[in-house]
Amino acid sequence: MAPRSIGRRHASALETLSITVEEPFVPLFEQALMCACETVGIFEADDAQKYWRVEGVKDTGFKEDELENALAVARLLTGCEAELERTPTESEGWLARTYESFPQQNVGKRFAIRGTHLHGAPDQSRLTITLDAGIAFGSGEHGSTRGCLRALEMVAYRKPQRILDMGCGSGILAMAAAKLLHRPVLAVDIEPWSVRTAKLNARLNGQGNLLDCRFGNGWQTEAVRAKAPYDLVFANILARPLCRMAQSLALNLAPNGTAILAGLLYSQARMVLVAHQRQGLVLERILREGDWATLILRRRR
Repeated sequence: MAPRSIGRRHASALETLSITVEEPFVPLFEQALMCACETVGIFEADDAQKYWRVEGVKDTGFKEDELENALAVARLLTGCEAELERTPTESEGWLARTYESFPQQNVGKRFAIRGTHLHGAPDQSRLTITLDAGIAFGSGEHGSTRGCLRALEMVAYRKPQRILDMGCGSGILAMAAAKLLHRPVLAVDIEPWSVRTAKLNARLNGQGNLLDCRFGNGWQTEAVRAKAPYDLVFANILARPLCRMAQSLALNLAPNGTAILAGLLYSQARMVLVAHQRQGLVLERILREGDWATLILRRRR
């Protein structure tokens, strides 16, 4: 599984970082590696699926202080003192290997995700989202992304008017909603790079007029507060931040509105669900993609 890329093109030596942790700690260590790594993946480390290897690729020496600080926070919050392993990685041909690992991904019944390196006309029977494989390869492979796209297909008949992608990353979910629903989408992220990437991807896909990409701090973002309440909210983040944001989500979700929550392991689904049920939201469906879960929640009228 190759969940995310922070999108730095490189011209120097690369190294692969890996750290093995228990399943509940995976999201925090994934987030820590993402602050510096070109790509981050998660792999089973044992047959019992108790331990997982979080692995990333980065330029040697790049963002070392940020990486150490992020790992220190992850260790403090989890109590896990797992050691980070480093392995030199051959940089020659790395981008070509990246392209090879990013074939077209068909998701659900309606969507296709393909890189700019792919030639030939896209499949006209699907809504195609194009990404630069050198910036964000693998997005269509991640269970959280796939789950959100499938959930979007399931709720599209409700024709939501006000749509928010909270923690938009590369903007893939916001673009999918804009393409499918033909409605404007507010896309917000706390990482400036993610906002820039989402804007570039929106233009690449001809969605620049429908996506409003903003830098901000979650529900405290002025633009988010100004456009509330929302008929549809995506929040593909992490389990514990989702729990902390449950009250804000409920307060900003329109009556009968839908929330699609992801970024959580299936084992964390109950924890996230309970946090939102306490705020009056009801579960409509849980989707599973491998070890990842997507929740479809609804606010009662």
